Amino acid sequence: MKKRIGLGTWSWGNKLFWNYQSTNDDDLRETFNEALRRGFDLIDTADSYGTGNLQGRSEFLIGKFLLNTSSAKKKRIQVATKLAPYPWRIGDTGFNKPFLKSLERLNNKLDIVQLHWSTAKYNPWQELGFLNNLCDLKDQGFDFKIGLSNIGPKRLTKLINFLAKRNQIIKSVQIQFSLLAPDLGKQYQVKKICEENNIDFFAYSPLSFGILCIDPDKDENKEKSFIRNALFENYKKTNI
Repeated sequence: MKKRIGLGTWSWGNKLFWNYQSTNDDDLRETFNEALRRGFDLIDTADSYGTGNLQGRSEFLIGKFLLNTSSAKKKRIQVATKLAPYPWRIGDTGFNKPFLKSLERLNNKLDIVQLHWSTAKYNPWQELGFLNNLCDLKDQGFDFKIGLSNIGPKRLTKLINFLAKRNQIIKSVQIQFSLLAPDLGKQYQVKKICEENNIDFFAYSPLSFGILCIDPDKDENKEKSFIRNALFENYKKTNI
């Protein structure tokens, strides 16, 4: 399995958890350019990245930065977004408008479209409709690969078989995967299924939101986000 590092952009537009400030956009541009210079070949985003009226901000910034990116670099990288299965996105056409909006924000650079999370626990039929929707969009001529995110091993196996009936394969699966990730046994099962089916395995938050980068015995470098600080404290109590 090929190993590579991708650039995650969850924090781009998220004030609640990551204390995003638009005044830092120039720094984000530098981060983006430096990542490409160092050979990063995957950019990960989502249509829900960005809080409040900043929803979609991450995709917008990536699309903006891509305008000043050479054709050679754009051809080398893959941009992967995730579409959120909100309850009001219903049926086999529920992703049509969100997909087109993401495509517009990303300036038509969209290589992988992932279902952001599984709805199996509360509405198992909903995600089947969304996957049918993505298959239909591909049949209409849109060129992208289908991916999944935040899914367990049993559901993953079912969706692999479901998509096979539409003559489609899963390109990638993205889950939280780190030394502190919850249900790590299940995550390893997901990884094994991916290896067996030639599916790219994307590990998000491999440093557990930055917790694995800090000294648990020191109180310095406190985060400005109350929610993130609370998460840090909870992880430290239960895992470190």
